[in-house]
Amino acid sequence: MQISPAYAMMSKALDYRALRQDLISANIANVDTPYYRPRDIDFETALRQERRQLEGSRTKELAMAATDARHLRGGGDDERTHAEIFFRDGHMARNDGNSVDLDVETTEMAKNTVMYNALVSALKKEGALFRSVIDASAKV
Repeated sequence: MQISPAYAMMSKALDYRALRQDLISANIANVDTPYYRPRDIDFETALRQERRQLEGSRTKELAMAATDARHLRGGGDDERTHAEIFFRDGHMARNDGNSVDLDVETTEMAKNTVMYNALVSALKKEGALFRSVIDASAKV
């Protein structure tokens, strides 16, 4: 049961945060694996895609006029349908070809954990709000 669009977005955000936690954990677990490259997801793009799917046709976007077929398509997001997993290769590989930076991974894990906990708290508060409305309407 979907309580509200915000609830659906937060639920999907929790799913993506859990996936990101799993990827970061795998990166840390493979810190000594030769030729291992750290993986991550593009969280913001995946969530933007989910928002677009939830909003559906309710969004009112002004279409950009194109006077020539060779014009680039305006702004807008790309049309991916899932979270894109990519290799995070911003760091120098060691002699064994592994490019996992333990400091980066633990920092990203801590940030992801804070965001996950904030989402859980927001979901609890939204659920409590709806419960209080239902309880108040039952007393009338």
